[in-house]
Amino acid sequence: MPSPDSLMRTLDRRAGRESAALHTRIRGLREVTPDLAYLRLALVNVYFFGRRGARDREWVLVDAGTPGSAHAIERAARARFSWGARPSAIVLTHGHFDHVGALRDLAERWDVPVYAHALELPYITGQEPYPPADPTVGGGLLALMSPLYPRGPFDVRRDARALPDDGRVPGMPGWRWIHTPGHSRGHVSLFRDADRLLIAGDAFITQQQESLLAVLGQRVQLHGPPKYFTPDWVRARDSVRALAALDPMVAATGHGQPLIGEAMRRGLERLAWEFDRLAVPEHGRYVAIEPRGPARALAPRAPQPAAAARAGTSTVVLGVAAMAAAGAAAGMLASRH
Repeated sequence: MPSPDSLMRTLDRRAGRESAALHTRIRGLREVTPDLAYLRLALVNVYFFGRRGARDREWVLVDAGTPGSAHAIERAARARFSWGARPSAIVLTHGHFDHVGALRDLAERWDVPVYAHALELPYITGQEPYPPADPTVGGGLLALMSPLYPRGPFDVRRDARALPDDGRVPGMPGWRWIHTPGHSRGHVSLFRDADRLLIAGDAFITQQQESLLAVLGQRVQLHGPPKYFTPDWVRARDSVRALAALDPMVAATGHGQPLIGEAMRRGLERLAWEFDRLAVPEHGRYVAIEPRGPARALAPRAPQPAAAARAGTSTVVLGVAAMAAAGAAAGMLASRH
């Protein structure tokens, strides 16, 4: 009888095979469904909701990539949609630097509202940085480099809006947002009931994000959220279980390729119910810390002094450089496939 770990690897391989026919590549874009495509940018995915040829304000961007990726995102949008077509909204699953890197540039160029969960707004409106990364979780080079990654606060306060309280996703009829905290306080996932299509964000992912070798190899494997940036493992577990209960047909994640089929659903169910063993690191800054009360909004913080801002800028430059080097290697490999 195969061991549980052997079974998980078998499910991952089968999910990868079942997903192979899912992706139709169009100038760097890979199509998940006729109205959803994604672009891989330096180890992270951004998603384009809208059918090919959509006109101005008839499509939505989900997440905004790494710093310096604005031009690549715009090129992909021009390739998929009508020339000059701007999105009606940018929707964020969360505000970590690899999901908001091009956000300010794109929001200003397109003059478009940016939607995030109310609990995520302090991190993208200049009020509060994210908790420190945890390089002690192990797993590889990307985890070790994590203290260099920018924590914010990021600032798009002019364009930032809270997602509607009723669960609707602006510009995406038939979709609803689901609060999936753990990886960040205001993390959300997006779900369409009609075809059980899930945009999970980083609630769970399909590659081992801590390891540069695993990312470069593009090995398909279901994982919990990136360990080095996850401060609340109890809520992260609850969020994965909530998403597994939706029984998604397609899972499109922030890192790694989207997956489809029965093997994916079985793998996700197993990840949900064996989360503590499969996803939670054995040690680390945030391991075994129970959440204190319900998730809450953070109080506004005064703007950074100039000296602190300069120090923060140096950290951003180092972090972006580290991620860019890793991303360049990943991009070169991806271009060969």
